[in-house]
Amino acid sequence: MTVGAPLSWIGIVRLGLVQTALGAIVVLTTSTLNRVMVVELALPAILPGVLVALHYLVQVVRPRLGHGSDGGARRTPWIVGGMAVLASGGIGASVATAWMATDPIAGIALAVLSFGAIGIGVGAAGTALLVLLAKRVAEPRRAAAATIVWMMMIAGFAVTATVAGHLLDPFSPARLIAVTTGVALVAFAVAVAAVWNVEGDGAGVVPAVERTRPLFREALRQVWAEPQARRFTIFVFVSMLAYSAQDLILEPFAGSVFGMTPGESTRLSGVQHGGVLAGMVLVALAGSLGRGRFGTLRAWTIGGCVASGIALLGLVGAAFAGPGWPLRESVFVLGVANGAFAVAAIGSMMELAGTGRAAREGVRMGMWGAAQAVAFGLGDLVGTAASDVARHLIGSPGDAYALVFAAEALLFVFAGWLAAKVGSGAVFEPGARTGNVLVQVERG
Repeated sequence: MTVGAPLSWIGIVRLGLVQTALGAIVVLTTSTLNRVMVVELALPAILPGVLVALHYLVQVVRPRLGHGSDGGARRTPWIVGGMAVLASGGIGASVATAWMATDPIAGIALAVLSFGAIGIGVGAAGTALLVLLAKRVAEPRRAAAATIVWMMMIAGFAVTATVAGHLLDPFSPARLIAVTTGVALVAFAVAVAAVWNVEGDGAGVVPAVERTRPLFREALRQVWAEPQARRFTIFVFVSMLAYSAQDLILEPFAGSVFGMTPGESTRLSGVQHGGVLAGMVLVALAGSLGRGRFGTLRAWTIGGCVASGIALLGLVGAAFAGPGWPLRESVFVLGVANGAFAVAAIGSMMELAGTGRAAREGVRMGMWGAAQAVAFGLGDLVGTAASDVARHLIGSPGDAYALVFAAEALLFVFAGWLAAKVGSGAVFEPGARTGNVLVQVERG
């Protein structure tokens, strides 16, 4: 499904830099500004929670943005334009946060607009980037490419958080705006440099069959009517709901049941992230070096979901057993399973994105990205709310967390069943074809 020459490893890394830049801006707006609103400005915690949820909610327009990118010969303008909107939203969010100190109403109004822009920017740049990767990455490299791009996004989170953390001290509203503006401008410049001429001259010609585009509603209806695309959309939603629901309750669980200090629970979260990276690398190596001997992308997706469910049952055991249970080992295994499923799912999206009706790659990617964004926003809410409700009804923190982890395990197993219903997948070898897959989709 590649258009033009397949991307080299250097080309893949260059596109990964776009994810690094995207992550750099997002981490400041969803993490640093969150803390400033709650701690320095003493505002209700629900305010940044609603703003972060808003940036997910507006990403339901991803299919429309993807449809727009389908209408042109190139995805680069959508990536650059999306990064420009994202950078503007990031700067606006920092100004809004500083403004809240003197005029809360005006500051909140600007924050709503800014976080909306952040969501639109992420949706436009992220959707177009994944379509470009799907079109230009050769099949044997897709698992590794997915790992590289995801890991570079995480690197953007880590590097920005560390550097910005140092630059923000001593804190002042003016310094907050200056640091955020600097990060946004550097990130935008890096993204522009990264995509410069990556598509090449061959991407500028639109086949005649692709020039006649239906209206967006018709294109969306056509894609949704494809059984495999619809199933994959549901799979993305369910799996990402299970994936995100555990994020905000793992550290409170460690503190409540195992008596860990904030520092210890933070380190435990680091163990989980280390496992995620290990799982990603495992799938990348299986895809790049295994050449079909170590399973298909579809098999890794299904297996990763089931393994995540089993690993969550380990946390159910930890909740009942309490101190003495090998919690770090259980969390690491969960991270490995999560990382394997996530990268395999992204690789599957890249494989599926061009197997249906022509000139609908952006709509499919957008539809999957919207499902992922909604699941992430809902997962944060559902995970924390479920733990609160369970603790209220049950009383025992351990039993309450066990119930929530068991529910998440069931979600992962259900997601694995859904993944098994989506086509026959892509094997890890050159020239491999998908089986009876009718449609395609993206992760946002």
